[in-house]
Amino acid sequence: MTTALTDTDILRELEPVAERLLNEHLRKAKAWNPHDYVPWDDGRNFAAMGGIDWEPGQSKLTEVARTAMVTNLLTEDNLPSYHREISESFSLDGVWGTWVGRWTAEENRHAIVMRDYLVVTRAVDPVLLEQARMAHMTTGIAKPVKGPQFLRSVAYVTLQELATRISHRNTGTACAEPIAERMLQRIAADENLHMIFYRNISAAALDLMPNETLRAITDIVTRFQMPGLTQPNFRRNAVVLAKHGIYDLRQHLDVVVRPVLRAWNVFERTDLSGDGERARDQLSAYLDELAEKATRFEEQRDRVAARQAERAAATR
Repeated sequence: MTTALTDTDILRELEPVAERLLNEHLRKAKAWNPHDYVPWDDGRNFAAMGGIDWEPGQSKLTEVARTAMVTNLLTEDNLPSYHREISESFSLDGVWGTWVGRWTAEENRHAIVMRDYLVVTRAVDPVLLEQARMAHMTTGIAKPVKGPQFLRSVAYVTLQELATRISHRNTGTACAEPIAERMLQRIAADENLHMIFYRNISAAALDLMPNETLRAITDIVTRFQMPGLTQPNFRRNAVVLAKHGIYDLRQHLDVVVRPVLRAWNVFERTDLSGDGERARDQLSAYLDELAEKATRFEEQRDRVAARQAERAAATR
């Protein structure tokens, strides 16, 4: 294929692949109901209905688990923004529109079940949660990188879905509560199937136009930001989650980025030239830099943990 393919051309060329992957997804996806993952017997009225409002002592979760749950939920809440971006990149015609609709419906369940769980169990302050939801959804999300959108969008959502899966699974573990863990495992399984769809579309795009797709992948990897970036206090909360192993640079590099690049056979491809080869070189250098940053963060985290342990031992 030539390098002059437009997004419309790419969508047309990849439509048979998308149809096959959609059918595979529908065969593998498990139907589930949000209400089956919520302990409704724990629920009670708030003050407006004659009960009592939330206070911190009602939560059974640690501060880290609450931070992770709220961060993950607010990320899921911004679905209208994601739907708009992905529909503009993918189109709503034919199989692409079917996928966008199905993906949106499946993602919506995640916000439904997480909010129901958090409110029913009084795990977090529902007033602050609603204020944060309003602020985050009003801001929305910006396109990850400017320029032709399809190749960049599909590369981004591949990484984002896998990153979200890791965050949900680790949050479930941090909750140390069996219902929350089961719920987040169910959500993570959905995210994994979504990642597989996008990863395989990207793989097909690499075969179709390797140089342009590798450039798009490099642009996304080197500028990657989590989709919750615009939510209130995100950067501060992200540091907390990184410090406690919910999602950190090492996980991003070793559990998300590198496995995806291996699946795409990025560093073994022999069909690259010109800008494609330059993009791969840039990507390789970036991964080395990211590995160094991850190591420095881990060393700093270990030093802080050691000092805290020493202080704790001194007070006994």
